[in-house]
Amino acid sequence: MSLTPPGGTTTIAGKTVSRLGFGTMRLTGQGTWGDPDDRHRAIRVLRHAVHTHGITHIDTADAYGPHTCEHLIKDALYPYPDDVLIATKVGMVRPAPNMWAPHGHPVYLRASIEASLRRLNTDRLDLCYLHRIDPEVPLADQLGTLQAMQDEGKIGHIGLSKVTSESIRLAGKYISVAAVQNVLNLIDRYDPALELCRDLGIPYVPYRPLDAGNLAREERMATALHWLLQLGSHVAPIPSTSNPEHLHQIVSVTANGWL
Repeated sequence: MSLTPPGGTTTIAGKTVSRLGFGTMRLTGQGTWGDPDDRHRAIRVLRHAVHTHGITHIDTADAYGPHTCEHLIKDALYPYPDDVLIATKVGMVRPAPNMWAPHGHPVYLRASIEASLRRLNTDRLDLCYLHRIDPEVPLADQLGTLQAMQDEGKIGHIGLSKVTSESIRLAGKYISVAAVQNVLNLIDRYDPALELCRDLGIPYVPYRPLDAGNLAREERMATALHWLLQLGSHVAPIPSTSNPEHLHQIVSVTANGWL
């Protein structure tokens, strides 16, 4: 039985997916570091997202854990349903809990992509974001590495994360930008890239749509998610939770307000 996609549908990286996606960042230990306290619950959340709630856009990164969430996704969802888009990110290293640093050296990016392919047990990453632009490495070299691996068939589409409008325009000289992932929520309400993506026909994926839990109470959550969805059909938020009951609330308030 097919499930009604929460929030309706949009197209990302050539797939028709639910506009309400699922971010996996909270499926790790504290500080986005290490394994979750309850691994079985993390796997249950992922399976509920796809098989119970009809979410077909799953977002992750090799830096979550690091590596933890990609392993969880494989264990929970492989073999992957044809209609599910799994997006990951490379280009960030984790020195310690709550610490993040961009690392865009071409050798590192290539090694990271190969490692993500193995962890996810797939021959191709449908959507791979450059997690951060490394200011110490020419952008052409960073994007050139991803494009080379796209040409090899190991990446389907390339996205950008936490970028300015200027960076999106510059990146467009080197690659076809398949998606942009930036912070946007009722607290951080303004991002010029939102309108640029609309103008350029690029899907815009707001991460931290519930402001890291500050908007997670049910009445505020409904307002926050409905506000994002009404910004345009190209907007596809990816709330994250490690709690199956909270996931049910997120899907319910989205569906009740929009379907």
